Amino acid sequence: MEQNKDLIQKSLLFYGDLKKYAISLTYNQEDANDLVQDTYLKIMQYEDYFKDGTNLKAWCYTIMKNTFINQYRRNQKYKLVFDSTDDLSYWENSVSSPSDAADVNYSVSEINKQFQKLPEDKRKPLEMFIDGYKYKEIADEMNLSIGTVKSRIFFSRQQLMELLKDYRS
Repeated sequence: MEQNKDLIQKSLLFYGDLKKYAISLTYNQEDANDLVQDTYLKIMQYEDYFKDGTNLKAWCYTIMKNTFINQYRRNQKYKLVFDSTDDLSYWENSVSSPSDAADVNYSVSEINKQFQKLPEDKRKPLEMFIDGYKYKEIADEMNLSIGTVKSRIFFSRQQLMELLKDYRS
């Protein structure tokens, strides 16, 4: 525990440098503050992975860069649309009609049915991954290596895509 406090205190010495780096990545003061905060959260969360005798500053920079890249990818995947107008009629008209719901329900039930066809040893890691578990957590829970978990998830996704090939657009 004492070593952990020492690591955190040492990493706080780089706060100014990390803040400048965050601004250079985000070009936005608020986003930079969030990135620095997320970085320090991960430093505390993963402090056990830091190896004594290695470059702490480089480790902190790497965490920040990876955090930024992951957030960027997530944002690109979900491109949020913000509308500052007070006219809500646009949003009301963009909602799917009730007749669309039948198609959606059918698709979801078909996906679930095909998902249940996967073998248990492949379905469970994918199910846990979808539920938000990290590879390490899945590996620990199922008493498997991380590589095995990753390959099972990959092959399960491939098999599920094959089973649902008629639903691809």
